[in-house]
Amino acid sequence: MLKQRTVYGFLMAGGLIGSIASFLETIEYQALLKNAHAQLTCNLNSVFSCSSVLHSWQSRIFGFPNSMLRMIFFTTMFAAGLVGLAGGTMPPKLRLWLQGVSLFFFCFAMWFMWQSTFVIQSLCILCLFCLAGLFTINWAWLRLNAEHLPGSRQAHHVLNEAIRQHGDTFTWLILALLIAFVMFMKFSH
Repeated sequence: MLKQRTVYGFLMAGGLIGSIASFLETIEYQALLKNAHAQLTCNLNSVFSCSSVLHSWQSRIFGFPNSMLRMIFFTTMFAAGLVGLAGGTMPPKLRLWLQGVSLFFFCFAMWFMWQSTFVIQSLCILCLFCLAGLFTINWAWLRLNAEHLPGSRQAHHVLNEAIRQHGDTFTWLILALLIAFVMFMKFSH
């Protein structure tokens, strides 16, 4: 099994990837505010078109750019990873709360990717980097909090055995590949 500090390192890396991508997306969003027809650096083609995604209502679901909220979230996750990597400790309740917030953002990202793929019909490359950060963060929190998650002794045993055999990693990778496959099938025509 991976050492706890290594898992915190992955948590920090996921936070860093997401923070950078969210920051760059916020800059791109500002360019669109100045000029609605601006050619963004993250516009690669008709499939990977940040402009199409950022012009949609889904990109500002709370009334402001989603990327601004993600910057706060990913910076928090980076900081939590840094604390753990440096040898600091967090109370289990705080770790569980942070895992819950991470799961909320993961579910929101799944909805957003569905909207991007099937409604907007374009993908934002920076959003995909944020999704990769979310996968990494949620993988890390599951490993860090496995002992403290609610559930029976039997459920804890099954979860810990799955983690010991890297079943959690396999499950997250299969989910990521499934999402990539769905996107590939949608845009490969």
